[in-house]
Amino acid sequence: MRTVALLGLGAMGAAMAARWRSKGVPLVAYNRNRARAAPLEAAGVRVFPTAREAAAAADIVVSMVADDDASRQIWQGADGGLEGVRQGAIVIDASTVSPVWARELAARAAIRGAAALDAPVGGGPAAAAAGELAIFVGGEASTLESAREALAIIGSRIEHMGAAGSGAAWKLINYMMAGAQLAGLAEALTLAAKAGIDPARAGALIAKSVVASPAVVGKLPRMVERRFAAPDAALRLVAKDQRYALDLARALGADLEILPVVAAIYARAEREGLGDLDLAAVLESVSRRSTT
Repeated sequence: MRTVALLGLGAMGAAMAARWRSKGVPLVAYNRNRARAAPLEAAGVRVFPTAREAAAAADIVVSMVADDDASRQIWQGADGGLEGVRQGAIVIDASTVSPVWARELAARAAIRGAAALDAPVGGGPAAAAAGELAIFVGGEASTLESAREALAIIGSRIEHMGAAGSGAAWKLINYMMAGAQLAGLAEALTLAAKAGIDPARAGALIAKSVVASPAVVGKLPRMVERRFAAPDAALRLVAKDQRYALDLARALGADLEILPVVAAIYARAEREGLGDLDLAAVLESVSRRSTT
């Protein structure tokens, strides 16, 4: 089996690493904060001091970081992953990044003699640990086939979306809809409370209704209980996804009406200091606004 280098060991990266290790995938890693890599290192995974060194030791190099800025930092520069990537290796950005950066990364990888995929994932750390992520892939079909064995260990569904950047684009479109549903849920619970309907009762009714999507059902308990700490997905990341989706719509000349409103809701919540809480904390921001 081909050696995988994982760049980024946050909650998602750590879960992906655990899954690959459990299935016997040869694994090396890099994380900017070396202390966060200690559990993986203690388990026998070689953790390198730079992304360049980790990439040089692998056939498939995967990044899982927060956004475009973090991805650029981990791939570029004298100690970046691209500097060490082998000719013939596969570069995969599994982060949720903009299609613009995904295409740029693919072009930069090609200069180094490597193939590239943008392969953002759907599902949280629990899904990664269970090998049940949905993976949306942009790039050449032949490159995907070469990487499929490794990706299939962490993902139960792999969707090839088309050329470079298309996986990134679909992830933003998908999460644009999820963001809208959860902002709508926050407003529904806020209005229900103002109408004198008990939050638990409102939540139970919503869970049995036609609007009970997986996204809604998944966040209902946190919103009803107002349990926002220890996030499954940080609100700031959802705000970033909405912002990137809005940038994509503007770049493509798509005159959308709902997305700008939803993006503004999450941006406001982040400005209010809720960014590091679970995305369910959008309810707190909506509730505050309704009382002013």
